[in-house]
Amino acid sequence: MKIQDRRKKIAKEKLIKDLVKKYGTPLFVILISEIEKRVSLFKSLLPRVEPFYAVKANPHPSVLKYLAGKNFGFDVASRNEMESVLKLGVTKDRVIFANTVKSPETLRFAARCGIDLMTFDSEYELNKIAEIFPGARVIVRIKVPNVGSVVELSLKFGVEPADAIGLIIKSIQLGLKPVGVSFHVGSQCFEVSNFLEALELSSIIFHDALLKKIPLEILDIGGGFPITHFDNEVDIFPSMAEKISGEIDRLFDKSIRIIAEPGRFIIGPACILITRVIGKSIRNNKHWYYLDDGVYGCLSGIIYDHCKYQYKVFKKGPSQLSTLAGPTCDSLDVISVSEELPELEFGDIVYVENIGAYSYATATNFNSIPPAKTITINREV
Repeated sequence: MKIQDRRKKIAKEKLIKDLVKKYGTPLFVILISEIEKRVSLFKSLLPRVEPFYAVKANPHPSVLKYLAGKNFGFDVASRNEMESVLKLGVTKDRVIFANTVKSPETLRFAARCGIDLMTFDSEYELNKIAEIFPGARVIVRIKVPNVGSVVELSLKFGVEPADAIGLIIKSIQLGLKPVGVSFHVGSQCFEVSNFLEALELSSIIFHDALLKKIPLEILDIGGGFPITHFDNEVDIFPSMAEKISGEIDRLFDKSIRIIAEPGRFIIGPACILITRVIGKSIRNNKHWYYLDDGVYGCLSGIIYDHCKYQYKVFKKGPSQLSTLAGPTCDSLDVISVSEELPELEFGDIVYVENIGAYSYATATNFNSIPPAKTITINREV
């Protein structure tokens, strides 16, 4: 290990231990400095793409406040998400209502606030929008390949590309204003071909619409930009972004506004979950360690996001195959059954990095056990 890396590791260990001493566990740490890095990286590698942060990934007020201050756009899916960003002074032109199935009550709220840019993927949704929010600007969401993505969103959302033009025409007949096309390649996408094919399909729709004298102006390329969860993983985003950027320039005129909905990419690497061992047993000749957070808490991404994490400890010694479990009374609350760990004792720290997305956001109060205490710090880790 390089001297610089060793120093960084020592500094991280000290910080984590100091935080545990001050705040206890479980503890969810948001690193503003890391969010800043991710924002800069996204903008530098996809220069034509205007990011609209997916609030659902992590709606913590400190995250939203930082991004609002950086003039980020926001992808919202509910009234509460709208209210969260609007109260920070975010203007309506920096918000997209990107839920293709909107409740009438939420649509009425969007209309009162003037949030008129929204997605749809069915004629039924168009009829609802036209009745409640006449004149709204609508973006048709198409179904695109989700091959190799951890969460395949096209199973639930998106119209067949061949039906997009018909729905765009229908929206005009209903008094709405069609302005673009959107897609989502699936959450945590590892296949750049999904993006490239989706861009090609979208460009065909843009061309067909123009032939019918319906000039579209916005392309929403969604989210799905991958992050790493393990130290030995290779970050493929830079090479992926280069191909996406090149294809955008090839297929879409500079006059077309390109937006995206990054959530995990921005917040995933910017958080750390710190837990401690509160119980220990031997079951089927294997050590079980019970932590003070689990799949009903900030490790909920294991269930809801199909996510796998790397569990780290400061303890040294020979490792053995071990099981990690959470603190609740439910047998579902098993974190991992195959972790190579040294023998741990009560109070030993187990921490997880790259856990910012779909963790805090989906944590529950099951067993009346509250989610991890959340703190925000602004320093390198």
